[in-house]
Amino acid sequence: MWLFLIGAFRSVIEMLGLCLIAQGVLALISGTGRQRNPIYRLFDLITSGPLFFLGKVLPSGLSVRAVGIICFVLLLFLWLGLAWIRKFN
Repeated sequence: MWLFLIGAFRSVIEMLGLCLIAQGVLALISGTGRQRNPIYRLFDLITSGPLFFLGKVLPSGLSVRAVGIICFVLLLFLWLGLAWIRKFN
């Protein structure tokens, strides 16, 4: 039961991390017109929750790009930590 829950939570974290990567790549490709891109808006919808929460926790002087990078790094460490727990459980 625990292995299933860890695997499911790890999958959600993986999906969020990949959406952050894709959103960043689309932001680089499309530039200022990214808000008109429907795929970018879908990724923005998916990642808005973690980015909003992290934006409230972190100091207010950080840019949106810095919050996105910090969010990705935290998701990566959480994903790796869950993989370590799953391996030794």
